[in-house]
Amino acid sequence: MPRSGRRRLPGPRPVALAALPAALLALICAAPAPGATAPGPGAPVRAGVQDAVRADARPGEPGARAVDAAAAARASLERLLPRHAAQFTLVADAGAAADTFTVSGTAGAVTVRGRTGAALLTGVGWYLQHVAGADIGWPGDSIGMLPAELPAVPAPVTRSALVPHRYALNDTDDGYSGPYRTFEEHRRQIDLLALHGVNEVFVQVGAEYAYYRALQEFGYSAEELRRWIPGPGHQSWWLLQNLSGFGGPVSDHLLRERAELGGRLAEQLRSLGMTPVLPGYFGTVPPEFAARNPGAVTVAQGDWAGFDRPDWLDPSSPAFEKLAAAYYSAQRAVFGDSRMYRMSPLHEGGRTGDVDVKAAAGAIQRALHAAHPGALWAVLGWQDDPTAELLAGVDTSKLLILDGLSDRYNRLDRETRWGGVPYAMGSIYNFGGHTTIGANTSVWIDRFTAWRAKGGSALAGIAYLPEATGTNPAAFDLFTDLAWEPGPVDQRRWFAGFAARRYGRPDAEAAAAWEELRKGPYSTSSGLWSESQDSLFTARPSLSAAGAAYWSPKSMRYPADSVRRALDHLLRVDPALRGSSAYRYDLVDTARQALANHSRVLLPKIKAAYEAKDLARFRELTAQWADGERKLDAVIGSDPNFLLGDWLGKARSWGADEAERDRYEYDARSILSVWGLRGTSEDGFLHDYANREWNGLVSELYAGRWKLYFGSLEEALVRGAAPREIDWHAYEEEWARRTTRHPARPSGDPYRLAAGIAAALPAAAAAPVSN
Repeated sequence: MPRSGRRRLPGPRPVALAALPAALLALICAAPAPGATAPGPGAPVRAGVQDAVRADARPGEPGARAVDAAAAARASLERLLPRHAAQFTLVADAGAAADTFTVSGTAGAVTVRGRTGAALLTGVGWYLQHVAGADIGWPGDSIGMLPAELPAVPAPVTRSALVPHRYALNDTDDGYSGPYRTFEEHRRQIDLLALHGVNEVFVQVGAEYAYYRALQEFGYSAEELRRWIPGPGHQSWWLLQNLSGFGGPVSDHLLRERAELGGRLAEQLRSLGMTPVLPGYFGTVPPEFAARNPGAVTVAQGDWAGFDRPDWLDPSSPAFEKLAAAYYSAQRAVFGDSRMYRMSPLHEGGRTGDVDVKAAAGAIQRALHAAHPGALWAVLGWQDDPTAELLAGVDTSKLLILDGLSDRYNRLDRETRWGGVPYAMGSIYNFGGHTTIGANTSVWIDRFTAWRAKGGSALAGIAYLPEATGTNPAAFDLFTDLAWEPGPVDQRRWFAGFAARRYGRPDAEAAAAWEELRKGPYSTSSGLWSESQDSLFTARPSLSAAGAAYWSPKSMRYPADSVRRALDHLLRVDPALRGSSAYRYDLVDTARQALANHSRVLLPKIKAAYEAKDLARFRELTAQWADGERKLDAVIGSDPNFLLGDWLGKARSWGADEAERDRYEYDARSILSVWGLRGTSEDGFLHDYANREWNGLVSELYAGRWKLYFGSLEEALVRGAAPREIDWHAYEEEWARRTTRHPARPSGDPYRLAAGIAAALPAAAAAPVSN
């Protein structure tokens, strides 16, 4: 049975979905709610205050499209600001300059003008930030602090984007942020991205459906393909040609419902004038493709972190041209057309065999343009990609490189490296969904300004690329602001302004807290890392543990006492400002980080006690560790953004029966723990790659591991023997196979719990710093 409230497309078989014309699907997705009356073409859209459009517009004319833009922006605005939306007049002007908004108005009557729905929402976001002093962050907001009547705009303000491309979402975001999210959750994400000036958004959910439909024409049964396609939690890496099958098999109904969801998201983006960036086809095929399709040439791709990679179909072969056409046809039927497609051939390795990469790249682009003439190919700048051979084979005027390393390393010259190909400056400041605070924000500011100003600059955009979204709201706000601020951003002034609007009005203690965070975790430098260190509470137990994820920093990247002082300041914020979700989230997150940083002080003491064979001291310190884990689990359990139960409940909600629900829960649990196979976890070093301090995850997995480990060490001290070995993968795999339930709603008083952590921690818990 489908989940309650989820709309299903008609027809008992997948072919019914594939056969739907794009225009009909768009109408279905845009249909009004039951009982609602849809406005006629050219009619004004009302919501308290009329949104202005051309009175003489006819269907198909620019004014009619302006009606759609105003209506879409109005719907988003009513979701974002339900109490104040009626005080905005949205003027969708098809003749306005692209990527530009104008804000003006008197108290209680604010007017925003722009060409698209997204431009209108960006104008609303600018007004909230610079005039109303409120924040709608990701996550947390202070809109409850807005006055009943919104303040006037002192003088009309017009802003234009500094770069044409404002791209968002890493290929891994669906896997690490929430592969089982609802339409409403995805739509909220789109609303936030539009509010912050983004105009190009990667749509991954449902991408597997095009493969599922197209490959049935090339010798594969539906059942075979459902075994080949991974569970949603691991599909990001299947689309990157890194793995297949894990977390499945997936069901036909899951494929259909995810495809419908993705189609609705693409249409939602179009309605706002944003570009849905869809996965393109570059040659991934199941096993035995060449055997089933005479004349086809495939190249085995070898190993990726313990997984056998899917084969690569030579793009220069006739079989590729046919399969690509079938893929794009199946994709168009559900997702419609787009102007931008994401493809990264040979991502993180891969083997070229006898394939000419230059010719292959040209063939990939030709197949794309045959289906979508002139479409832009977006390729990730990561490790050695894109290679010179790939760039030499394509029309680079139709290519955009999303640079994932802009703020990580020094001495970067992107024009020389990529021969002047247009690129977007990007940041991956979060890996695997880690809950750690911090980002190289000063590096962003310096490089965006300098790289735009250099002679012959090819900088054409920004790319918001954390591996998981929904953490570090300050980083999200600042990074997206880069594209809209007319002058260089002053980091100190920006954080002071953020502190004021984050909780609804200026407060000295809030300002002091964010100044500490600015100087500490948000001022880390480039050179080796773009992310801060993770927590030792989440690490696989070892007395010499230096980090949880193998690929993360192994020591503090900033003075720990900056976070500790920030916590004290946040606890002294005016009680009148403590009611917002923004304050609650920041308080819980800062308390969590202060405690996580303390784990790096406490573990060396435990090690010293063990090596000194001081049993009493060892027991005292390990008891402190366990108490820290209990405090950590409690404080993060008081905020809805840190709950394992919510993550698991959503995964189970997509299953049609108990066995399917269990499969998807394993998919969701394994990505957080073992990640994949034993070889992936151990030899590929991916265990705990997606570690995060979540209520339920801390108490059940992380604390359980440390309790077992410390127990083995205590036993060794008592017996005077070497500690017994523990098969950690077996322990973690058993946890991933569980179906234990955890709270999906927060409980406890965040302020009291955070204050308890502050009282238990030293005033300035310092740890060695290394950038």
